[in-house]
Amino acid sequence: MTQKDDRIFETPAGLERLKEVMARLRDPETGCPWDVEQTFATIAPYTIEEAYEVEDAISRGNMEDLCGELGDLMFQSVFHARMAEEVGAFTLEDVVNGITEKMIARHPHVFGTDSRDKSAEQQVIDWDLEKARERARRNETGALDGVALGLPALMRAEKLQKRAARVGFDWPDISGVTEKLIEEASELTDARQKADPAEIFEEVGDLLFTVVNLARHLGVDAESALRASNDKFHNRFAFLETALAAAGESPADLSLEELDAFWEAAKQAESDRIRDQDRGQQAVA
Repeated sequence: MTQKDDRIFETPAGLERLKEVMARLRDPETGCPWDVEQTFATIAPYTIEEAYEVEDAISRGNMEDLCGELGDLMFQSVFHARMAEEVGAFTLEDVVNGITEKMIARHPHVFGTDSRDKSAEQQVIDWDLEKARERARRNETGALDGVALGLPALMRAEKLQKRAARVGFDWPDISGVTEKLIEEASELTDARQKADPAEIFEEVGDLLFTVVNLARHLGVDAESALRASNDKFHNRFAFLETALAAAGESPADLSLEELDAFWEAAKQAESDRIRDQDRGQQAVA
């Protein structure tokens, strides 16, 4: 065992030890070849994946998994900071100090002289104003400047729409959005009739963008709503496959009409499960 290894094992547990581990992994001569080869671009997908795994642990209510996933996400920050330090851009300490100062600046009602006696809605407004001032200091003068390109498409669409709404570019009520939704669906139908792939592609995007707008006006987070629908579809299809397997069949063996009957059974089973859960919660209460 090398002396460098000894230092790692002797370093007290905590962030400093994690930093030392990261530095050791990135050592060009004695580190891990895979870690040494990575760049900001190659690591970015893992960073996004870890963030979603944090959300998954939260949705499952599994605190043990959440602890582990938060560690994985923290490691991503340490990884990026280490690569930045190697090229002289910034250090992990800069990252920590930066977010600390940002949180202090964005909470004058906690760390400053502003009154804490205001609604959560007003605090959101104040938060947005402070973020706008930060964007101005970075010469981001456009209303849509600073909305990250790497966000999931539904989330980015919602953020773009919210930014535009702040400067008055928005439907006054939901009726305009529903009319726009019908219009976009009609335009997609026209594009299909023309059999123009590029136009179909564009109209599908416009339709999805309008659906996000509708969700925003209804106070629904589009990303979370679609994720819930994905889970619902997954659970129902799994029920369908299990039921068919018990009968010695698979989805490929049945007609669409026969599959639809099993699908309806899956929906009923889901409704029964939710009803039983509600009854159980009421009994406990």
